[in-house]
Amino acid sequence: MIERLVGRPAAAPLDACVALWQGLAAQLSAIIGQGGFDSLYNRSAHLARQTRPWLAPSAGRDFSALRDSLAQQDAQQAGEACSALLIFFTDTLILLIGELLMTSILRAAWGDDAVNTAGKEPQP
Repeated sequence: MIERLVGRPAAAPLDACVALWQGLAAQLSAIIGQGGFDSLYNRSAHLARQTRPWLAPSAGRDFSALRDSLAQQDAQQAGEACSALLIFFTDTLILLIGELLMTSILRAAWGDDAVNTAGKEPQP
């Protein structure tokens, strides 16, 4: 699901990535505060940087640091890094709050369509 969302629209993968993070931040910051969100993001960035050391260690308030580090890579590497970062983040959150609540947060952040198609492969 995350890889499909990051790749949509294909013409603007950085915009898609940042939009996903902004939606997630808006939903979670209301629940756990900006500091809680930043802590989870920084932990996810730490894990993602093990294989992508060029990735920004923090997002910045408007995700400009994330955008800048992704913009220095080719589209495929940037998309893979964004996907990995989101997967680390959501996996960590699922361990903390459970899959059902995480699904509700993702639905609020990314829309029903994004979550309802989770696990379904796109048809060619």
